[in-house]
Amino acid sequence: MFQGLRLSFGVLAVVFLIAPLVAILPLAFTSSLFLTYPIPQLSLRWFDELFTAASWKRAIFNSLVIGGGTTLLATVLGTMAALGLRSWRLPFKGTVRTLFLLPMVVPAVVMGVGMQVLFVRLGIASSYLGVIVAHTVVAIPFVVVSVIGGLGGIDQRVELAAASLGASPLTVFRRVTLPLAMPGILSGAVLAFATSLDEVVLTLFVAGPNQRTLARQMFATIRENISPAIAAAAFLFIVGTILLAAIGLLIRARIKARRGV
Repeated sequence: MFQGLRLSFGVLAVVFLIAPLVAILPLAFTSSLFLTYPIPQLSLRWFDELFTAASWKRAIFNSLVIGGGTTLLATVLGTMAALGLRSWRLPFKGTVRTLFLLPMVVPAVVMGVGMQVLFVRLGIASSYLGVIVAHTVVAIPFVVVSVIGGLGGIDQRVELAAASLGASPLTVFRRVTLPLAMPGILSGAVLAFATSLDEVVLTLFVAGPNQRTLARQMFATIRENISPAIAAAAFLFIVGTILLAAIGLLIRARIKARRGV
């Protein structure tokens, strides 16, 4: 009976989370000018608008550029941080780890105001670099958590064995640690890209008119004129995230298969 209750609770939780998507996503294929049911006729006009309207094309381009830059920067910095937190010699390791995770709990509005003031002083406000740095700050914690999980599954005796055979620390990292931690790094990279795509509050504070991302464009469209183009953009968001997750899982599976895990 207890197992049945748990299963029922899990199914209800999934339905609760998925129901809004099921309600809005079919409207991406409507021919109507409004987000209403029933759908008069199936159409791809709103997807065509996403890739032909200048504002939407610019937003998609900006999201890809900023998301790519954020993924690269957050993955490198987050991996380095995770490697540092792995060291048992690090004093106050728990406190340092908590500091890395603070962007996950600090209100985005507070961070946005602080970054806006700081970026103005640094001269990177309303620039692509400023938006990438802002998104990187909120993406790093996800990379750190993911990479720490990947590093936790590595037997350090393998690294010690490589070092005892004469490998330098750089060689041990490049030939042993990095390949073994790659599944966690790839997962962190996917999470960083998804975080950048979804971030809108920080973008409102630090981005200029030329750095309007897809999330910010959707937010502005909701405020100014609700149209099914928002549903079409949401559809691309969800499909893109699912594809990224699937690619990440596939790569992880292949890496594990090569290692014989």
